[in-house]
Amino acid sequence: MPVHVIHFTGPINASTCGHLIEKASAAVQQNASKLIVNIATMGGECSYGFTMYNFLLSLPIPVHTHNLGTVESMGNIVFLAGRHRSACTHSKFLFHPFHWHLQGAVDHSRMSEYAMSLDYDLYLYARIVAERTTEARERLETEKYLTAAPRIIDPSQALLCGLIHAIEPPMISAESVTSIIHS
Repeated sequence: MPVHVIHFTGPINASTCGHLIEKASAAVQQNASKLIVNIATMGGECSYGFTMYNFLLSLPIPVHTHNLGTVESMGNIVFLAGRHRSACTHSKFLFHPFHWHLQGAVDHSRMSEYAMSLDYDLYLYARIVAERTTEARERLETEKYLTAAPRIIDPSQALLCGLIHAIEPPMISAESVTSIIHS
């Protein structure tokens, strides 16, 4: 049974979410023994990041996520879906406050809805990080990073914080079935 590798090098949005679901589903249908998702992303939309995380967790095959260079913002949530997580020696993770782009006029009701949604996204994000890093030697202060004080985490720190299990190069072999998601 082949290992399937997805190189995810784009933003987290409706299009890339759909492509990830499509390619990961194909890996399962083709009896992949494992799915490796190599990630380089500056993040993107919360709703699609949570969707990708939940989808990857639901797969009936082991998922390994690997930081190819930078995993930022909502990319951290997608990354944390890996049963095994690793990063290149020269890579980073970035946690920073959420920001939304609003278009057009917004009434009080809609603004309240946006505030509730933003608060709940922060809660979900922090909860997922806590759940996936329970065995860490150093606790991440996720809510602080998401509201006031951004943090860059290098691979050595990521090991201590439980974000990754190993610092290693990406695992790619000639026998792997590979695909790319970039936009």
